[in-house]
Amino acid sequence: MDGRAGGGSCIVGDGGDSGGTQGHAGTGDCPAQACWRWPSSRLPAGAQQSATVANPVSGASSDLLPHFQLEPEDVYIVKNKAVSLACRATPATQIYFKCNGEWVHQGDHVTQHSTDRGTGLPVMEVRIEVTRQQVEKIFGLEEYWCQCVAWSSSGTTKSQKAFVRIAYLRKNFEQEPTAREVSIEQGIVLPCRPPEGIPPAEVEWLRNEELVDPALDANVYVTPEHSLVLRQARLADTANYTCVAKNIVARRRSASAAITVYVNGGWSTWTQWSGCSTSCGRGWQKRSRTCTNPTPLNGGAFCEGQNVQKTACTTLCPVDGAWSEWSKWSVCGAECTHWRSRECSEPAPRNGGRDCHGPELDTRNCTSELCSHAAPGAEDVALYVGLVAVAVCLVLLLLVGVLVYCRKKGGLDADVADSSILTAGFQPVSIKPSKADNPSLLTIQPDLSTATMTYQGSLCPRQDGPAKLQLPNGHLLSPLGAGRHTLHHSSPAAEGADFVARLSTQSYFRSLPRGTTNMAYGTFNFLGGRLMIPNTGISLLIPPDAIPRGKIYEVYLTLHKQEEVRLPLAGCQTLLSPIVSCGPPGVLLTRPAILAMGHCVEASAENWSIRLKKQSCEGTWEDVLQLGAEPCTELYYCQLEAQACYIFTEQLGRFALVGESLSMAASKRLKLVLFAPAACPSLEYNIRVYCLSDTQDVLKEVIQLEKQLGGQLIGAPRVLHFKDSYHNLRLSIHDMPSSLWKSKLLASYQEIPFYHIWSGLQPFLHCTFTLERLSPSTCELACKIWVWQVEGDGQSFTVNFNIAKDTRFSDWLVPDSEVGAPALVGPSAFKIPFLIRQKIISSLDPPGTRGADWRTLAQKLNLDSHLSFFASKPSPTAMILNLWEARHFPNGNLSQLAAAVAEVGKQDSALFAVSEAEC
Repeated sequence: MDGRAGGGSCIVGDGGDSGGTQGHAGTGDCPAQACWRWPSSRLPAGAQQSATVANPVSGASSDLLPHFQLEPEDVYIVKNKAVSLACRATPATQIYFKCNGEWVHQGDHVTQHSTDRGTGLPVMEVRIEVTRQQVEKIFGLEEYWCQCVAWSSSGTTKSQKAFVRIAYLRKNFEQEPTAREVSIEQGIVLPCRPPEGIPPAEVEWLRNEELVDPALDANVYVTPEHSLVLRQARLADTANYTCVAKNIVARRRSASAAITVYVNGGWSTWTQWSGCSTSCGRGWQKRSRTCTNPTPLNGGAFCEGQNVQKTACTTLCPVDGAWSEWSKWSVCGAECTHWRSRECSEPAPRNGGRDCHGPELDTRNCTSELCSHAAPGAEDVALYVGLVAVAVCLVLLLLVGVLVYCRKKGGLDADVADSSILTAGFQPVSIKPSKADNPSLLTIQPDLSTATMTYQGSLCPRQDGPAKLQLPNGHLLSPLGAGRHTLHHSSPAAEGADFVARLSTQSYFRSLPRGTTNMAYGTFNFLGGRLMIPNTGISLLIPPDAIPRGKIYEVYLTLHKQEEVRLPLAGCQTLLSPIVSCGPPGVLLTRPAILAMGHCVEASAENWSIRLKKQSCEGTWEDVLQLGAEPCTELYYCQLEAQACYIFTEQLGRFALVGESLSMAASKRLKLVLFAPAACPSLEYNIRVYCLSDTQDVLKEVIQLEKQLGGQLIGAPRVLHFKDSYHNLRLSIHDMPSSLWKSKLLASYQEIPFYHIWSGLQPFLHCTFTLERLSPSTCELACKIWVWQVEGDGQSFTVNFNIAKDTRFSDWLVPDSEVGAPALVGPSAFKIPFLIRQKIISSLDPPGTRGADWRTLAQKLNLDSHLSFFASKPSPTAMILNLWEARHFPNGNLSQLAAAVAEVGKQDSALFAVSEAEC
């Protein structure tokens, strides 16, 4: 084929079309080095016609136009690697690439020829390479693209454009997932916006480094914006989640987001109500629930509210049956017998009480006209002899009783029996003039000439029944060795060291506090006496005749620090009083002693169940009395007043008052006391706020502690009612001049946990506010301190004082009523003179007409709620007077007592006349 230029195969006519996809190729469709021109005069007729029309003339086939079997596709340049573009067409005589409107040089083409086996037509395939530098030359102007142009004898065909782009993936995510804590079954959306890149990055999610496949988990799906969605959070969804973006260039990981699925606690259903705590009378019952439906997990909130509910209950007390009076004897019958009957009806047994024991019918022999008479025989003689013997025995017993009475009456001291004292009214024995020949009137001292007395037996008798324990004859210290011990007598003024030395030989000494700071002790006989621990409100009254005549006992009274004695508390129980010991332990008295001590409870039967606990000889604590319920033993009784309790006990030992709340309205009294240093050599200044149980003994200990620390009292103490609401106590400081002072407390308030306060076993709870002076010359401090229970009561203190001035402790810290000797022996321990007391007892103990007896006296003294207890004692009047002595010593008003006695209705002018001068 002559006429080809450079081996080109592009046939063009004079007026060829350069813009179509098929037809004649103009100069614009053929590269200069590959085009040659046929002169029109030399073109064949068919060729000439084909060069002048867009489509072949009749006889030419349209299949002769190039048809692309392979077209170039979009490609990405990764880093500096060149990319290859390829196209293949049939039938084609020439194929060239045009990139961004410019022909690619023929030398950059790689051409391969073949034949289509199916049609026999020629196939041509061309490839070129595009480098990063070629693309970057036009970067920013337009996108780099390439296109194939194929020629055949029938015309040209253009392929699709293939774009060549430089691939990349930036390092930083536009948005990363963040850690979250969600409740179970709550929906979760974790956003992720991958880094910018070409081609756009694909996103996948990892859970603890394992691929999350939404096709396998219907609870999970990925949004078109690449966010991971958990429809309902499950515990298994707690994990670390990572968003991964990748394309052909790189793979990027986001920061891991920790998802915590927590479970808030839920209450279980309430249990059934428990049985009533008492089998007789008023008690309480409770029910409980647990925070297990569900159990809090992964930091979920604990259940709110109480886990125990309590309510008062009353159980009917069993009533034992009792016999009625015997009926009259029936008429003597023909068989020489008559009978009488009675019924078990006064009262009849009920509520499970026991039936009456004994016969309900009584039959005896009799004589009358209706029965046959027999001559007196041997049986009648025996009957008469028996009656005479019974009469003789009765006479002998009467004589013995008279002799005993005379001996007792003759045994009194002549001065004690002096009737002149009866006309002296309620004159205190300590100021009554004594006779010249006997200055010891009414102050009988024990005989100390006897060196020792011996007691054998156990000091902790077992109580097999409700019967009162009998007092053994002898001294009452704990047994030594094989059950024997010796009492060393001493005077009432014995030194503390000698007393402690003797006490240290006893087995129970190791459980007593060391030292005599919180101990009182004395030696007592039948006249009784009193022990007091100063400034604590704790005392022990030993009434007259509580100690048998002829016996002398060494008695002690101690206050325990709470860290010295382990008192186990269960549930909602709380310590309401100090722990006090009086002893020797296990001692039984013939009449109850009265132990007085303070408490911190706001008592009410609806809110509290209060019990008196006593430590046994084995060291375990036992409930010996429930206040408000029928006592199960006559050994103990308790009179509970607003701030003190008075415990009647016939057995000495270790006691404590413990309460259990029945509702959230139950409250204890807290005493809030502020102390600060008396001197401030540095810029720092500390204010200590104590939250104490409202009893005198705890306040005394804090005062002693602050004196050692050099503290001074700031203002008067306040009382706060702390409720059983499970809420903590908070303390904060306000209104402090910021130009002079600053607080070093980082938080806005301090907090004392509820259970630390409610248990009562941590006596010196306090918070310290540390302040700093901005100038050493600052001496004045003015601020307010708030103390409150969350959702409860609160108190505020206005602090305004000079820290350079030495402030002494206030007088109220040592009440006048506590000043005096810790031990008082004999009549000096009582307000009522001994013989006046005996006269009142003998006058009011017997039942009186119109109720003029001890019951009326109890009503006058507002003690009528304890009538059943007083009536259970041999001398109810003595119990009333003993309680009056315990409550009113030493400042009791004898005039008021005398007026109450006079109103009873059994006035005796010689006995009850009271002059103002004497009282």
